[in-house]
Amino acid sequence: MEQVKILVVDDEPDIVEFLSYNLRKEGFEVAIAQDGEEALARAQQFQPDIILLDIMMPKLDGVEVCRSLRQIPQFKDTLIAFLTARNEDYSQIAALDVGGDDYITKPIRPRVLISRIKALLRRKTRALAPEERPIIEAGDLKIDKERVLVFKGDREITLAKKEFELLSLLASKPGKVFSRDEIYRKIWGTQVIVGNRTIDVHIRKLREKLGDKYIKTIKGMGYKFDF
Repeated sequence: MEQVKILVVDDEPDIVEFLSYNLRKEGFEVAIAQDGEEALARAQQFQPDIILLDIMMPKLDGVEVCRSLRQIPQFKDTLIAFLTARNEDYSQIAALDVGGDDYITKPIRPRVLISRIKALLRRKTRALAPEERPIIEAGDLKIDKERVLVFKGDREITLAKKEFELLSLLASKPGKVFSRDEIYRKIWGTQVIVGNRTIDVHIRKLREKLGDKYIKTIKGMGYKFDF
């Protein structure tokens, strides 16, 4: 089996050394970067499978780095887990909203870190399974899951990664009510701890971009897609 490559990005040398040691001990190939600009350059050279990305860094913060990476086709599906000592909902939402796949709070325990990485790798393996419907058409919406594009009529709608995943999930079964727990599990995974309002924020943003008619709130139950 090909060795999994992990890029560790943090401006604190002790944390970089700690993470690198524990990851290499588990058999991962590790590269490091110590600021946002170096992270972008190192990612291009190293082509990691996973990026562990600190939020608070000099030059470019983690959110800016993630946003830049997601605009490069080769990093569209690269797993990105944010590292931060901050617990505020807004930083959590910002990290996930720009395309982060997980959110790990410092101080980091080695066993928890390895468990989260393995969970991310399992999620990616499942995500690579063939989709039954690569294109969903609902009313004047067209959702192209292979190219990660959404059109409303002739107009392309720009969505963040998690917004696209949430819309695709709801639209995959029009009329089905998806509970909040099911949405959390399928979009963020059971290993990811997110704020209570994360789904609400993403639903609000989808409605702002698509209009109110597609996503319905079922009080006390969850959400469904309708058209």
